[in-house]
Amino acid sequence: MSHNDIIAAISTSLTPGGIGIIRVSGEGSPALCAPLVRIKGLSLEEAEPNHLYYGKIHSEGQLLDEALITLMRAPRSYTAEDTVELQCHGGPLVLQRILEAVLQAGARLAEPGEFTKRAFLNGRLDLSEAEAVMDLISAGTDLAKQTALRQLQGHHSAKIRDMRGRLLEKSAYIEAALDDPEHYSLQDYGREVKPALMTIREEIRELLFSSENGRLLAEGIAVAIVGRPNVGKSSLLNYLLGFERAIVTQIPGTTRDTIEESCRIGDLLLRLADTAGIRDSEDAVERIGIERSREAIKEADLVLLLADGSRPLEEEDEALRELCVGKPALLLLNKADLGLAVSPETEEKRLDIPCFAVSARTGEGLDRVTEHIRQMFCLEEIRRQPVLVTNLRHKALLREAEQGLDLVLDSIDKQMPEDFWTIDLMGAYRALGLIIGEEAGEDLINEIFGKFCMGK
Repeated sequence: MSHNDIIAAISTSLTPGGIGIIRVSGEGSPALCAPLVRIKGLSLEEAEPNHLYYGKIHSEGQLLDEALITLMRAPRSYTAEDTVELQCHGGPLVLQRILEAVLQAGARLAEPGEFTKRAFLNGRLDLSEAEAVMDLISAGTDLAKQTALRQLQGHHSAKIRDMRGRLLEKSAYIEAALDDPEHYSLQDYGREVKPALMTIREEIRELLFSSENGRLLAEGIAVAIVGRPNVGKSSLLNYLLGFERAIVTQIPGTTRDTIEESCRIGDLLLRLADTAGIRDSEDAVERIGIERSREAIKEADLVLLLADGSRPLEEEDEALRELCVGKPALLLLNKADLGLAVSPETEEKRLDIPCFAVSARTGEGLDRVTEHIRQMFCLEEIRRQPVLVTNLRHKALLREAEQGLDLVLDSIDKQMPEDFWTIDLMGAYRALGLIIGEEAGEDLINEIFGKFCMGK
């Protein structure tokens, strides 16, 4: 595909709505759309940029729709190219007919993410900022949205560029000294440069440390709801979701497979897994579900261990507590609305696990549980972090840059020749450059933007 083509796509959801937008971008796009658009008193090519005009869209003598039309001239547009946006009525058929007319006029259908790809290629966004666009679209909480906005505004990129600039400065000095030793000295340069490189490495490590919080922010907290049969796991799932997702009966073993759903509670995005009740069973299907429950515990970021608080805890409850050792876990004494037969304070001390009295039927006590989870995962601390790594690609490249600096520092300690240092210094420099796209090849760029939604 040529990056000089005029491209077009529907940039809003293909479901009925009040408004639908068709975006047309590329040099010559106003001239291409002009025969289709009728604005009273002027041609589209004569329209003032960044103004909203009322007009009608025709094709082959047929009125397709009334619309609001905006012309944006390069470089003051999303793609930094001439762009026309047609704000039409939001019926899928209407939008499709207008898009077909634009394509017949000479545009081609945009690839997924091609508008943002052009914004990157035209220098309006770097690669990290472009990826933040999709993070913003898919954000499930206000905190995830704010993090994506900070990345889109360049906070992440500025940090990467600052570190790259310092690495390049050190490498350039070594290269200059090797080429012109009469004017540049490397005497004791290792002792001089080592603290600066250690500082950069520590900054990279701080970003890597933030990536675990970033993962939880981007993907949500994986929560496994576990317990014996009939303690209320499915009822808890249904209450948190706000609708009847799981079947609830008095028959033990009703849930035979893991049910997964996501819900948002304030700033928390929880990926809930309602698991089969764990017990000894002769039923082959139920045993498979129980094994999946054990796997869900291993993979979870948090385990909610449910027990029937209206009766004394059983050996199976305590055995399940042992399965959760080493994992962040909470013990929820369910059915508090029926009256508790055990004390949360006593069980918390005895089993060494935070314990709460709750009712999955009425919601009693669940607000305290969610607040405790907020504190466990340091959401307020995450909110205060200026730069948060949420992208696995960025994490891998930061790790590569860290390893490059480890090698440089090792070379300095072993008093190896300075030209060895520059190899690994530039390796770290290039790894950081790949994050913002300054070292990215075409294959990587196509792979990243190919994951975008159509019309963006």
